[in-house]
Amino acid sequence: MGSVRRASAWLGLVDDNGGEGYYDEEYADYGEGSERADTWVTDPRVRVATESAHEQGRRIATVTPDGFRDARGIGELFREGVPVIVNLTGMEPADAKRVVDFAAGLTFGLRGSIERVATRVFLLTPADYSVMNADARRGGDGFFNQN
Repeated sequence: MGSVRRASAWLGLVDDNGGEGYYDEEYADYGEGSERADTWVTDPRVRVATESAHEQGRRIATVTPDGFRDARGIGELFREGVPVIVNLTGMEPADAKRVVDFAAGLTFGLRGSIERVATRVFLLTPADYSVMNADARRGGDGFFNQN
């Protein structure tokens, strides 16, 4: 048994059966179109990141609207309690202003906050989130200071 396999078995990611039966079957030559449906079955102990993030409320949505008609999608995500990054760089200035006004009203009405992250990019956060400013925490003698 290889070291990676042993480490995986020790962590409980795979069943440790002494190296026997590592594969469910011998190498099979599946031709095109004859691949079995259960070939890519994953271990039930392994969870897909988006599923666990959805269950635990750890999602952030990114939206790049084409026009003001996409504002509804932003509002629906924000009402669900999902922080939303809105990228307005591809919009006309007049429509971008309308979306920002909508987002400001949305965050005000739901007691959230809106913060400009970059030019024409905004972060909408629900009331139960706080945004940390990493620049304030950074000291003068940082890791890459080559004085």
